[in-house]
Amino acid sequence: MSDLDVVLANPRGFCAGVDRAIAIVEQALLKFGAPIYVRHEVVHNKFVVDDLKAKGAIFVEDLAGVPPGSTVVFSAHGVPRAVRIDAEARGFNVFDATCPLVTKVHVEVAKMRAAGREIVMIGHAGHPEVEGTMGQCDGGAYLVESVADVAALEVTQPTRLAYVTQTTLSVDDAADIVAALRRRFPEIVGPKRDDICYATQNRQDAVKFMAPIVDVVIVVGSHNSSNSNRLREVAALRGTPAYMVDRADQLDPAWIEGRKRVGVTAGASAPEILVAEVVARLRSFGSVSVRELEGTEEHVVFPLPKGLGAARADS
Repeated sequence: MSDLDVVLANPRGFCAGVDRAIAIVEQALLKFGAPIYVRHEVVHNKFVVDDLKAKGAIFVEDLAGVPPGSTVVFSAHGVPRAVRIDAEARGFNVFDATCPLVTKVHVEVAKMRAAGREIVMIGHAGHPEVEGTMGQCDGGAYLVESVADVAALEVTQPTRLAYVTQTTLSVDDAADIVAALRRRFPEIVGPKRDDICYATQNRQDAVKFMAPIVDVVIVVGSHNSSNSNRLREVAALRGTPAYMVDRADQLDPAWIEGRKRVGVTAGASAPEILVAEVVARLRSFGSVSVRELEGTEEHVVFPLPKGLGAARADS
């Protein structure tokens, strides 16, 4: 293979919410010992989940099988109110790893419902963040995934609507759906600040900058990671072939064959060590130069819950 130029998107990888969620599980293990029970994958990354399993975390989808008195961590995606009530009733020692930016959306939903508005949630069906957000209210919430869904949406109070969005959506897709909602329901109101999180926005912007100057984009991320999937889509929509890999050994040399410049990025739940592995595999194909693109610097750090120590610096 001829000389290959590898460019790294900036920013990429862990966001403050993911960093905090992992730290909560690790600190809980240190303080209370194994096992620590985690409802759902704390973040959507196989490497991270497997590492925490090895340290003593047990991941469950239902709290019914968790022994009384256990320490339980809620995942970064958030949980419905019913899960919180259930955990309290069972007497668990609970630490909430919900990303503060997801919690912001939960608070918005509660306020909007208290004001007598029905909620339109823009998001992906079945995603735990969507289930958690819609689970903040008893009824009066609708899910839309596309502009077509908006056209088919039937609500009971068209003049008393509000919308929120999943934090990890495509920025462009979300904007199109919001515009469709405003056309159909002119009196709909939205959040004071955009729900799509800073990290999602920054990583998508970085790929938009990178995609036109590379021949192929490799996204490091697990296939159940919403934000990682959106990065691949952002590149592909700009005409650049894009592939997603969990680990370096999934990288197919055929994707690189005949390419001169490869762009590499990582979803907000993918650790930098996996990016390094991908770069090392690219080096194994032949002569490779690696450089990092300029991009937005991130300095966001979220504190850990009381009882677990100080905040961990953002990666």
